[in-house]
Amino acid sequence: MILEMKVPSPGESITEVEIAQWLVADGDYVEKDQAIAEVDSDKATLELPAEVSGTISLKAEEGDAVAVGAVVCHIDTEGEAPEGGAVASSSSEAPKAETPQPAVSETTPSYATQTPSPAARKIIAEKGMDAAAIQGTGRGGRITKEDAVKAVPSMGTQPDWGDRNQDRSKLSMLRRKVAERLVAAKNETAMSTTFNEADMATIFDLRKKHKDAFLEKHGVKLGFMSFFTKAVVRALKLYPDVNSMMDGDYKIAYDYCDISVAVSGPKGLMVPVVRNAETLSFAGVEQEIGRLAVKAREGKITVDDMTGGTFTISNGGVFGSMLSTPIINPPQSGILGMHNIIERPVAVNGEVVIRPMMYLALSYDHRIIDGRESVGFLVAIKEALEDPLTILMEGDAQKALEL
Repeated sequence: MILEMKVPSPGESITEVEIAQWLVADGDYVEKDQAIAEVDSDKATLELPAEVSGTISLKAEEGDAVAVGAVVCHIDTEGEAPEGGAVASSSSEAPKAETPQPAVSETTPSYATQTPSPAARKIIAEKGMDAAAIQGTGRGGRITKEDAVKAVPSMGTQPDWGDRNQDRSKLSMLRRKVAERLVAAKNETAMSTTFNEADMATIFDLRKKHKDAFLEKHGVKLGFMSFFTKAVVRALKLYPDVNSMMDGDYKIAYDYCDISVAVSGPKGLMVPVVRNAETLSFAGVEQEIGRLAVKAREGKITVDDMTGGTFTISNGGVFGSMLSTPIINPPQSGILGMHNIIERPVAVNGEVVIRPMMYLALSYDHRIIDGRESVGFLVAIKEALEDPLTILMEGDAQKALEL
């Protein structure tokens, strides 16, 4: 029996995915539930498991955009597993059969006369190239999609500059969507940024004093993100316009704080959401952020994990960023940028002392947030970070940290 495998829906509102990578080759024997492909949506990369065991026949190429519900491969359930029980390996480099190239003769046309595949023909036309200038590597010298992608248009005679290569690869659907959203945020919002700085000495002291007990009690490290998340939640309650969004001629305000946290994953920037952050303790925030970060790094983040969010925190400091202007994550109205902590000389009570200082940046949509609110919001965060014991812990660190 031949089973048609169709693209499942990765989430609400997603109608199309892209075949990012086949993990098996055409004609391989696959086992049920074995990962056979990675597919990109505009929000996440997902694995496509085989629905049954059998011999697979691929019906789409890597890089093809296919509609949700479209057939991408056939599996022949009557196909026999190879002797010894070996099956196709789900690896990032699926084995591909080498096709011997026929010698050019009077009866065998040269590569210049071979017809490109439909996908290759489209790419060649977009590049404005002549198919005769491309050497095909497919069967009988046929020009494949990969040949067309790698082909570089001639730029005339050039001097000998040595061995200089280029690599042309299509951006993943996720990366293209991120790029589209970032450009839209710049073009469709009245984005402005305000800056401040925070003395992190008190938080350093609290973490040093309680980090071992916190780790032993809760199984996670006491990091900076719980302090920042708690500070942001407090500031959002003081300045609710920052926790709202534009919807045409209307403003949508939220009585909850779903905090998006920008993390770096193998496929690019991911922004999972910490739900109802206003209800979480320091330990709850650290545990939830840790859980989402692991899912992002392992490529297991889901669309639901990244849907929604009323405000974003981005920590460029982990990569060494000293100062930046973060870009709003639409349709949100604000994003807080954390930066590198550097010991610097500062004036305290008329004396110059060395303190661990961090620059803070708040980018906001000026259509809905005025300068007074944006500056007040960032000052509220600064105050909470510099006096967390009083403002965030009600004077009792052990109780707040549940020790």
